[in-house]
This record gives sequence, C-alpha cells and structure tokens, in this order.
Amino acid sequence: MMKQAFWEQWYPQMVKWRRYLHMNPELSFQEKETSAFIATRLQELGLEVKTNVGGYGVIGILKGDKPGKTVVLRSDMDALPIEDGKSCEYKSQNQGVMHACGHDGHTSILLGAAAYYSTYPEEVQGEIRFMFQPAEEVCPGGAVAMIKDGALDGADVVYGLHLWTPLPVGMVASAPGPLMAAADEFFIDITGRGGHGGMPHVTADALVAGAALVMQLQTIVSRSVDPLQPAVVTVGTMQAGNAQNVIASSCRITGTVRTFDEPTRTLIRERIEHMTRTISDTYGTKSTVRYLVGYPPVVNDEAETERFFRTAPKVVAADQVKVSPKLMPAEDFAYYLKEIPGCFMFVGAGNPDKAAIYPHHHPMFDFDEEAMRYGAKLLIEMVASCQNEE
Repeated sequence: MMKQAFWEQWYPQMVKWRRYLHMNPELSFQEKETSAFIATRLQELGLEVKTNVGGYGVIGILKGDKPGKTVVLRSDMDALPIEDGKSCEYKSQNQGVMHACGHDGHTSILLGAAAYYSTYPEEVQGEIRFMFQPAEEVCPGGAVAMIKDGALDGADVVYGLHLWTPLPVGMVASAPGPLMAAADEFFIDITGRGGHGGMPHVTADALVAGAALVMQLQTIVSRSVDPLQPAVVTVGTMQAGNAQNVIASSCRITGTVRTFDEPTRTLIRERIEHMTRTISDTYGTKSTVRYLVGYPPVVNDEAETERFFRTAPKVVAADQVKVSPKLMPAEDFAYYLKEIPGCFMFVGAGNPDKAAIYPHHHPMFDFDEEAMRYGAKLLIEMVASCQNEE
C-alpha cells in the first residue's frame, strides 16, 4: 500500500471519528463513553490497550521488532460546558456540552497516527504509546493522574499538539522554552455587615470593599511585576447584593492569574493576599482568600523543539513553519514536560471559507478538518525522526 493510498482510506475515517465525538461530547472526569470508543478503535487496530489509566485515560501500545526509543504521543479528549451554537450535521447532541476547543480533533488525529503505524509496523523502532488523556480543561487535570499510573514509565520523549484556529490551516508553530503560561485561580470572600441602604453608617459594605479590591488588583501587573515579565491578573466574576436598597453583607470575587516564571507567580499571589487583607481592614470587613495553584507553564525541550523545526517542513511548506509567541492559555501537557523531554506544537486550523473563525471556547467554534491530516502527519514524522535518531 502506498502512503497516499493510506490517507485516501484513513483520512475520511478520521473525519467520521471526529464528527461522532463532536456529537457525543463528555465533560472533564466524565469521559466514560469517549474512553470506551477510543479503546475499541485501538483494539480494532490491533494495539495493546490499557484502560482506566488515571481515571478514564486510555493508552494504546505498539512495539516494533527493532530496538529503539519509547515515544509517547498525547491527545486530550474532554469537552466544555458550552451549548453548541452551530447548525451542522455533527452538532453536539449533549445539551450544554460541546467540543469547543478541538479535543475531538486531537483524539481523531492520534487515532489516525495509530492507524498509520498499525498499517506500517515495520517503521516502528522501539515503542510508541498513543496516550488519550481525560480532563485537560479542569484543574487538577488528568495528566498528573496518568503519570502516577505509569503512563510515562520508561519513556524517552513526549509529543503533543493543539489545533489552533488563530493560525490558518496549512501552518504549524512551536517555540523552545516557555510556550504557554502557568494558570492559577483565586476565590475571595468578603464578609461585612448588611443593612438598610439609607443607613450605611451602621454597616460594613462588602460590595464597596469588593469594588475597591477589584480596582486595586488591576495595579499588580502594572506596578508590582517586572515589565519584562509577561503576566495577567483577570477578575472574572464579582457577586454581591440582591436588592437596590440593601447594603450587601457579602461579596465574592474570582479570577485567574497567568505567569511564566515562579518568582512572578509567587509575587502575584502574595500581592493578592496582601491587598485583600488591607482593603478588608480599611472597610471594616473580614475576608478569606482561597488560592488554587494550577498548571505549571508549558516549557518545551530545546532539542526536541529543534527537531520540530527540522521535521515540520516535511509536512507543510517551509515558509508555513512559524515560531510561536508565548501564549497565556494553559495546558496540563506541562506536567509531562516536567518529567521527560518533549515538544508541544500548534497546528493551524482556521479557515474563513469553512466558518472556522471563532475563538476557542466559543459556542460557534469549529475548525477546518483538513488540519487533522497535517496534525497526524506531523506526529508521524516526529516519531520517525526521533526513532531514527535524526
């Protein structure tokens, strides 16, 4: 079978897999049917299959007759609590749940790579693990649990990718070193003394204290963080009060912090906690801060990223291989990179002609399915380069 014949046969199957998954999304830590679907497909391809790895994780294993490196390829498979706003034949059938970040495509890409190597097992030198991870979207994520269950044991390198609609289809990107930010979350509760809106002097207004705190939090990046260090502090919600003539007795503020280095990460946490205490004291209220330390930054291995830039021109035109800027979204692929060398890559998936123009996590999100062909080929070429020691 010629390689072109392989893609003629299997690319349409990848599209079918993706559309089935898009129609049947499951939330983080609930991917029971998705896991079963993946395991069945891997078994049909003749791979050794491990299920219930770190929860609903699945690993397909393919060992070659020749000795060589053990390469791990990772896909995520969870969906988001978003109502699918598209009108198409593969619209989500699970109300309020949607693949709005491309994980259905990631799963299909990895299944496509598994189909390729099961078709051409003579190309495997060592071992390939096709790792399907649950719960990327919600901390603490699924990566840590899969690592604890041995997903990386004895492995030499790990590769992962993300379909990325800000890039046009036919383009790929990555960068050495820090690529995606660490993501932390904070939950602040302010408690005051409620009362009549006409008698504020006998109350401690939690809403006013909260409003002052929100404004002060905006100064952390601009006045406390080194201007040469990227950082974001975003307040996402503020909830207080329930009537126009009642002083609020409580206020809740939640938000996220994005950083690339540990000193900045620690500084911002300390500033949030200090500002909350001092402003609460100023307004006569009490406060608590719950700070959730989330995913670490994605830090690509220098040598493996060099491999990406050598390998990608075999998949797309050389002038379509780009150096990615640092990105503030987070990824729990970061945990794998803390354990073994690897590279995380972006595969362009945007196309205005196919309405693939909406941002990730948007109800109208979709991607050009042709990107899956590029994604599968990129993983295959990365494995070939690594196992042939290029």
